[in-house]
Amino acid sequence: MTTAAELTGEKSQAGSGARNVGAPFAVPPIDCDIHPAGPSIRALLPYVEDVWRELIVLRGIDRLALNLTSYPADAPATVRPDWRVPGGRPGSDLALLKAQALDAFGSQIAICNVLHGAQLLHSEDMCAVFCTALNTWIARELLDRDPRLRASILIPPENPELAVEEIERCAPDWRFVQVLLYVMGERPLGKRCFWPIYEAAVKHGLPIGVHAGSGYRHPPTSTGWPSYFMEDYVAQSAAFETQLLSFVAEGAFARFPDLKVVFIESGFTWLPAFMWRLGKTWRGVRAEVPWVKQAPPDVIRHHLRLTLQPVDPPVDPLALERIIDQLGTEDMLLFSTDYPHAHFAGTNALPRALAGAHAAKVLADNALATYARLRPQPAGEEVL
Repeated sequence: MTTAAELTGEKSQAGSGARNVGAPFAVPPIDCDIHPAGPSIRALLPYVEDVWRELIVLRGIDRLALNLTSYPADAPATVRPDWRVPGGRPGSDLALLKAQALDAFGSQIAICNVLHGAQLLHSEDMCAVFCTALNTWIARELLDRDPRLRASILIPPENPELAVEEIERCAPDWRFVQVLLYVMGERPLGKRCFWPIYEAAVKHGLPIGVHAGSGYRHPPTSTGWPSYFMEDYVAQSAAFETQLLSFVAEGAFARFPDLKVVFIESGFTWLPAFMWRLGKTWRGVRAEVPWVKQAPPDVIRHHLRLTLQPVDPPVDPLALERIIDQLGTEDMLLFSTDYPHAHFAGTNALPRALAGAHAAKVLADNALATYARLRPQPAGEEVL
């Protein structure tokens, strides 16, 4: 199995990134979803052009937090008690992140998905400015400081032209391994207005990561605004189903046969029933989507990958084994801890149903097959 040193050409120093001898997995995992805390707006100012810095300060935007409300600070799912940062936001201490999210699991690589409200601003220009600043901050404050870390590119999702510009800017840095979108936005993600983003992603070997979350420009449910966090949290899975249907039916997967989409924090036990229903319906109405030439379940198995945590298993462990069998392949699942969110105790991040013959694939092999940029950086590639 490839190690972090082999992937980066660097050796980790003891105490600053070396894998624990007592790591819980025989195969060093690739963690496909961790969440370092995003920076304050003031911390981003050094990475913003002068004209925008002046405007941000003039309008008092530098005094805003722009933290997402998807994980309320005091909600039990937001952070495990033993992963809290004294006096700080969960995931804001890099030394603790290394110890808790990397060393504790023996991870050879971890993909940072920095979730930040600046990615959801209504002003497309300001959103693009902040995404550029955030990506540069990620490179300097995270990727430069531990060779095991990789990251997603944050883009202004509602302006594909500006989004492509940011992808092109970040793409020369091989440490950026995917493009990040939220599952709820203005429009279904399969629509043709988003295709330039997917074209740029495929060009540079970047999967599209679709993460749970929303800018809440529309209600998070199809029947209107709910009242409680629990409703919003559970409704996310329905949003993932809608987006997957859009990718298939709108023809995005047909247009980009090499496109990989990674659903992050979507769960996966809903997927077999969804694929069955979509396949059954497609056989009766396929004339209106002539570009869907293969059975939708086969299309989904080729294009879609899903991170493991939070696992939503039935109580009966044998039932989870049946669900995995119904997926039709073990290639779709990617190991993740979702650090620092609270979904399991200790280092027990891999369900028993996946700990046997499937373990090596889920822990690392599937990620290496999904993320082309986890291979060693080609000669001549730049660092942002």
